[in-house]
Amino acid sequence: MAEILISPDELVALAKSEPCVIIDTRNPDAYAAGHIPGAVNLHEIFTYLATSTPEGMEELKKKFADAFGGAGLSGKETAVIYEQSMNSGFGQSCRGYFLLEFLGYPKIKVLHGGFDAWSAKGLAVTKDVPTPKPASFKILPEAGSILIDAKTMLAAVGSPSIALLDVRDVDEWIGESSSPYGKDFCPRMGRIPGAVWIEWYRMMKPSAEGPRFKSKNEILAECATVGITPATSVYLYCFKGARASNTFLALKNAGITDVRMYFGSWNEWSRDNKYPIEEGLPTAGEKQAKAA
Repeated sequence: MAEILISPDELVALAKSEPCVIIDTRNPDAYAAGHIPGAVNLHEIFTYLATSTPEGMEELKKKFADAFGGAGLSGKETAVIYEQSMNSGFGQSCRGYFLLEFLGYPKIKVLHGGFDAWSAKGLAVTKDVPTPKPASFKILPEAGSILIDAKTMLAAVGSPSIALLDVRDVDEWIGESSSPYGKDFCPRMGRIPGAVWIEWYRMMKPSAEGPRFKSKNEILAECATVGITPATSVYLYCFKGARASNTFLALKNAGITDVRMYFGSWNEWSRDNKYPIEEGLPTAGEKQAKAA
């Protein structure tokens, strides 16, 4: 697998050697205050809430094929995506990476450390807004298998061959809050039955320059705590697919080959009463059974 993460110095070299489209996923105010030269602002990468109905999936494809094409991505350019730092944007740069993977885009990088890493290097920052040349963005439908819908997630509940991995914050996992946007943002609190839990922050560790992804072996060690190995099929979810995208990138980088995401996540699951939930603290017996 090609390396997804790229350092600021590597981005400088890459931009000189081949066509790149740099995408800033931060909010418009942060972008306006200063951004990497040439970067296009696409904050909807973070804000868009998807549903996993057939209509919702078609809308998701069209929305982001248009957005990425408008930013200048034709398939020839390397897409480089960044956020403020790896933990301040709830995985929003990785959500951009996941969306591009879902659409089948061939060349994608994520700026490791985000804009903070770029600024810390003393590299150029501008307030100038570029005018990208729109391109024809081609969707490769066979790439969409990394995204699963609510029915597929429901069918996997109780399956011994699939790990359902919840990466939300602890208050969401135990059902004390329904979302990062407030306790009662969604109608129900809890988790998908049978899910195991690794809080998304655990895929990263502090450094002098800010949070960075852990090494391959460190990530595999975190996964082993809930019984996930490189051979495990993993179905990820969070609230809307941002934090889970951070984990998706981490697991793929660590060599776990079959990783997919329920992109509708808790925002969708909690709003439909036909989907079961668990609440409260899991028992010791449940923990042992899931890790076995």
